[in-house]
Amino acid sequence: MDIAPADAASTAPFVDQVTALIWSTGPVSYEYHFGRREVFDSLVRRSWQAPGTLFGLDAATLALEGDQVLGIEIGFHGPEFRQRQAALAPLWPAMVEAGEVDADEIPGILERSRNASWLNPVVRQGIYYIHAIAVDPKYRGKQIGQRLLMQAMDQGRALDCRALELDVLSDNPAVGFYTSQGLELLVESRAPKPEAFGVPPEWRMGVSLRS
Repeated sequence: MDIAPADAASTAPFVDQVTALIWSTGPVSYEYHFGRREVFDSLVRRSWQAPGTLFGLDAATLALEGDQVLGIEIGFHGPEFRQRQAALAPLWPAMVEAGEVDADEIPGILERSRNASWLNPVVRQGIYYIHAIAVDPKYRGKQIGQRLLMQAMDQGRALDCRALELDVLSDNPAVGFYTSQGLELLVESRAPKPEAFGVPPEWRMGVSLRS
């Protein structure tokens, strides 16, 4: 198994696997945001090939074995989050033109995104932020998640970040894994409209990168 930064040439065949892994980090949240799984998949596929966007491969590390993506981590210096989120905007017209989303759906998607933004506190300077980390269920229990998390910590230190943080839905079993790796709960965020849909409170968890 290799753990290495993603690049366009080697990951083109793996985009569907990547999209499925990212979806697995919070299905109910993404369903609330996008309404349809097909819209989410289209946006992630386009974002993956667009550096500087929220799901861009330029921020991704993959665990690969042969033609299988075993796991993924997407992370960056925390203040990039809002910049990368805003950089998704130019992707929507191409999606409409390709018939991947109806133009009438977009206002609702944007409104739900604003509603859900309260679940994600601002990420401060000096924080390495993991936007997504997941391991294919078939390969769990093989320390892949631990290796991806350790790689993210090393990346954070290389960027001279003082801590690593991530957001996770409070009912996600991954909470136990993060706790076992030294992350602690920093804040719990609730948002009424997503919660009415079934999105649970979000936990910001973190760990110091300095001894």
